[in-house]
Amino acid sequence: MPSHDRRFPRRPSPRWFVILGLLVLAFAVAACTAAGVRENTGDNLQGDGQAPGEQPGEFLGGDRDESLADRKIIKTGEISIEVESVARAVARVRALALELGGYVGGSQSGTADESATLTLRIPADRFEDALAALHELDGEVLNEATREQDVTTSVVDLEARLRNLQASEVQYRTLLGQAVKIEDILSVQTRLDDVRGQIEQLQAQLTELTGLADLATLNVILVPGAVQAAAGNWDPGKTVTDAIAALVGFGQGLGNGAIWVAIVVLPALVVLAILGWLLLRLVPGLRTLVRGAPKQ
Repeated sequence: MPSHDRRFPRRPSPRWFVILGLLVLAFAVAACTAAGVRENTGDNLQGDGQAPGEQPGEFLGGDRDESLADRKIIKTGEISIEVESVARAVARVRALALELGGYVGGSQSGTADESATLTLRIPADRFEDALAALHELDGEVLNEATREQDVTTSVVDLEARLRNLQASEVQYRTLLGQAVKIEDILSVQTRLDDVRGQIEQLQAQLTELTGLADLATLNVILVPGAVQAAAGNWDPGKTVTDAIAALVGFGQGLGNGAIWVAIVVLPALVVLAILGWLLLRLVPGLRTLVRGAPKQ
């Protein structure tokens, strides 16, 4: 019987599936990035309250209010208040932070007659209420400054990049499950680790921005009044101690002077007297010179 040479097609290697999957994933990531850019652009236009083709005066309705409510704004401020009692004012400010649904992020204070600084973290929508309540404290506002920073665009951009990276992570995990060869597994795992690191970094940035936007920061500086500062600076006990120290110092000065006279001055005078007497006795003409020439 004639022999028939039947050739069957070779079965593709699993490595080609991995390479093909990487190529498809690359195209998918590029498509997702482009879609994220278009979505980011659309969100920015919506956040500004004006879509393409609209005129500036056409969004005077509910869409305008919704876009403003969705914006992410970081509010910070600082206020200095002169109060009669720093201790009572500190307690009132701490209670105020709790009443507004916030907390005291940090504080620094000295003794009763020194200034105190408190950092309040309060909900952003209660920022104005906090300032109004601080104006009602028993004291005088010395200085006040507030700042606002719109980070809506940054938040939208981070969210779009995060979604793209999360989609890439899913694809890489699928490829990792299909890989057979060691070099393919290592290659996909390296890319997966890189994507996971970027996701964690973006999530941290997004959490920080949203946290700053949700909770406003307000630094409150409490300064003691002039009467309290003057009363706090007067210390009778310290005055008595200083007076006694001055008296003791004066007595020590007199005692030191007497010691120097007794030990140094008097012996020096005795030595000089002895030397003068000897000179008068030993030099014949010196006594006459000292007494002066006789009158004619």
